[in-house]
Amino acid sequence: MDDMIKQVLEIVKAQASVRQMTEEEIVSMVKKLASSLGGVAEVAGNGTTQQQEPACDTKKSIREGTVICLECGKSFKVITNKHLAEHGLDKESYLAKWGLPKGTALACKRLVRERRKTMKDMKLWERRGSKGNKQAAKTS
Repeated sequence: MDDMIKQVLEIVKAQASVRQMTEEEIVSMVKKLASSLGGVAEVAGNGTTQQQEPACDTKKSIREGTVICLECGKSFKVITNKHLAEHGLDKESYLAKWGLPKGTALACKRLVRERRKTMKDMKLWERRGSKGNKQAAKTS
């Protein structure tokens, strides 16, 4: 425990040498670092990590109008990569962590349905084929 306090004091000392800090800031920083390093040491000492519980049922997290982040419980229309980065995850690791299928869209059902309809209406696959046919006809 004494080693941890020495490490905390070294960190705060280094920070104070770089910028001006008030006494309150120094005390606050020491307390914050001591508690966070103590938590890390406790988890490492036990050798076990507790599995995080999802914010809601994983099967009910994707709803008609919202998607609930299983990490923090906030609701969104789309869970973005930026939000997942706040939790230290990417889409693949998020899906794997919570046991969701690989191709699952992290968007509400309504939005997925609208996007699918828009893509079907655009018929991009027909446009690509018609351009290729026109170019082939010109070269002949």
